[in-house]
Amino acid sequence: MKARYQFRFYPTDQQQKLLAQLFGCVRVVWNDALAICKQAEKLPSNNDLQKLVITQAKKTIERQWLSDVSNIPLQQSVADLGVAYKNFFDSLTGKRKGKKLGRPKFKKKTNQQSARFRIGGFSIKGDEVYLAKIGNVSPIWSRDLPSAPSSVTVIKDCANRYFISFVVEVEPVNIDAKNQSIGIDLGIKTFAVMSNGEKAQSPDYSKLDRKIRKLQKKLARQPKDSQRRNKTRIQIAKLHNEIADTRKDFLHKLSSKIVSENEVIVLEDLNVSGMVKNRKLARAISLQGWREFRTLCEAKSQKFGRTFHVISRWEPTSQICSECGYKWGKLDLKIRSVKCLNCGTEHDRDENAAKNINKVGIGHCHDSKRALQIE
Repeated sequence: MKARYQFRFYPTDQQQKLLAQLFGCVRVVWNDALAICKQAEKLPSNNDLQKLVITQAKKTIERQWLSDVSNIPLQQSVADLGVAYKNFFDSLTGKRKGKKLGRPKFKKKTNQQSARFRIGGFSIKGDEVYLAKIGNVSPIWSRDLPSAPSSVTVIKDCANRYFISFVVEVEPVNIDAKNQSIGIDLGIKTFAVMSNGEKAQSPDYSKLDRKIRKLQKKLARQPKDSQRRNKTRIQIAKLHNEIADTRKDFLHKLSSKIVSENEVIVLEDLNVSGMVKNRKLARAISLQGWREFRTLCEAKSQKFGRTFHVISRWEPTSQICSECGYKWGKLDLKIRSVKCLNCGTEHDRDENAAKNINKVGIGHCHDSKRALQIE
């Protein structure tokens, strides 16, 4: 099983210049290859693209500076473009599950920059990592690598932070689970309500979000390509990173706790892309990170040897009594508690939904078609 270990590092001024040159060359190779793909009637192979945008391009005056950087990240950029096109076509034909992917896009200088080194383009020497034609960099090691990395990716985000990411092989972890199964209902005010009665409150992002909205209005009034606009853009990127880091820390801790304590984890398949079309809730929903939480739970379930289920979004988990199976129908979102007309049990709306999600996931849900109905 493969995993990614990411660490921050602080390059010297000379290394920053070399990395900026490397990122620019990787970006140009990607954009040149993508331009050829868009004009071609048939998609060229990776070998043909590499000959055109790297080997032959180095011989021209316009692209001779490609020889100043390592050839490995340039070849990986072309290979990544091939993978992006494959994922796009697989998404069109239905081979790739999940959200439909769009065509590969041209890369911009102001977006996140990255360059990937294969074996031969990097080496680990003690606490330092050697990168071809860049030199030795010193990551801040927060944990040890479980095995030798197969590739290394250098990343510069929009807030000018530098990270180095390793892809390594990890062994599954065997930990005895305390509970047999758990169902989780995701929400906005309360991030997660579990079928065992536990609740998880998400961090408050409102203060940072207000600052972002204020700066975005300021950015819209500033002239393009101006120094002040660029300064405001970096300020916005830093605030976005602060929110993303806070959310990632919360989701990692919550998902680790849930997966380590439960043998079976059940989530509901939410139509997030449809829900964000509600302009009043779109921003609040986007800040929660429901999809990221699902991805983390799924990956960690594989790591810990757990069973992970996602039930259909059409299951009426909020419309059925978790005790007797009586179906009372749709409820307004303002109604947070409901009393069953059949058995008289009073339910918290979210906790009742979590219990039903758990029952559907393990295959013991009440059959709503046979449930008692009050005339």
